[in-house]
Amino acid sequence: MKRLAVLTSGGDAPGMNAAIRAVVRSAIFHDVDVLGIMYGYQGLIEEQFRPMNLRSVGDIIHRGGTVLQTARSTQFKTEEGQARAKDILKKRGVDGLIVIGGDGSLRGAERLHKLGIPTIGIPATIDNDIAHTDFTIGFDTAVNTVVEAIDRIRDTATSHERTFVIEVMGRSAGDIALWAGLAAGAEWIIIPEIPYDMENIAEHLIRTKKRGKKHSIIVVAEGAARGVQFAEHIQALTGLETRASVLGHIQRGGSPTMFDRVLASRFGARAVELLLGGASGQMVGTQNGDLVAVPFEETLNGTHHVHHDLSELAQMLSI
Repeated sequence: MKRLAVLTSGGDAPGMNAAIRAVVRSAIFHDVDVLGIMYGYQGLIEEQFRPMNLRSVGDIIHRGGTVLQTARSTQFKTEEGQARAKDILKKRGVDGLIVIGGDGSLRGAERLHKLGIPTIGIPATIDNDIAHTDFTIGFDTAVNTVVEAIDRIRDTATSHERTFVIEVMGRSAGDIALWAGLAAGAEWIIIPEIPYDMENIAEHLIRTKKRGKKHSIIVVAEGAARGVQFAEHIQALTGLETRASVLGHIQRGGSPTMFDRVLASRFGARAVELLLGGASGQMVGTQNGDLVAVPFEETLNGTHHVHHDLSELAQMLSI
């Protein structure tokens, strides 16, 4: 194997640059050339390649986003687009491809693998919703960003004796809400995976108010409820002054945490090792602290399970 290529696709996530850096430097360490593909699969189809060297990835480990940029590609979703991508990689002399991204990105990687392009995937999404890996790149940073925001909002909630509903990202997975809510001491955490009862929540808030509690924090994943409507419903049921705060895209940006930098570095180096060892059609992941290689078919057909014990712990501690 003489030449590898790397791309980032889908939503950006803090730590992607650390993964790119690890891929490039690990490949060069093994005397393998690296091409960076700009703008994900769309850039691949448009042949937007750039040679990568040690200087290309200098001083990027601490930066959020991705230096290779990212974009969605409807063209790549077609059989014609995938065939064109394969032909371009062959023409460019690419012996192996590393794809950094979430579920959709990994599905694209699986297609190229089935078309005969040796491909390894690296899971990078703040939602942490990929099966068969405990953590994805970007999740830890996003959670820490949310915790910091909740801590700041709590100051206002305390000063004005209000209830705050904080909406965070997570259309189908509640990991951000669950982990951040537990870490920030939220009174209630609402996630798509676990049903909730508005009457029960209202009764709890009224009960804690009567015993002297000055404020309450409710963290809501966007896939479970909309923050503004949820806050209006809570105020109608309880009579408590309630405000909503939608954190939005601030959760995606920012300098990656130590955990994400180390995780991304491990994933990137392992992805190169797998390709050099002849592997393809696999995703690098982590299970119980150890690196694993999971076939695309397993991870894409698997289900990410939320930690119900964390939800139970958060509810117990919120009494």
